[in-house]
Amino acid sequence: MKLVPLGDKVVLKQLVAEETTKSGIVLPGQAKEKPQQAEVIAVGPGGMVDGKEVTMQVKVGDKVIFSKYSGTEVKLGEDEYIVVKQNDIVAIVED
Repeated sequence: MKLVPLGDKVVLKQLVAEETTKSGIVLPGQAKEKPQQAEVIAVGPGGMVDGKEVTMQVKVGDKVIFSKYSGTEVKLGEDEYIVVKQNDIVAIVED
């Protein structure tokens, strides 16, 4: 199965949370907060959305930071994804 986003939607795969803190403290499963950083898996076509022209600014493979409580979580098989609007993405992470 494959997710194909519509309009200004973007499919993200959340990056794995760190198991230990920088000081070396191991975090139990409940204490780990999901990171707000993800990789772009698929990008919608953009176009006219709610009467406004939307140009997609992210592309597949980009690492991004998205708003904490945004999007819809989707599970396909063993993989979990988040579908967000492009304006819920706050930054692109560049190396």
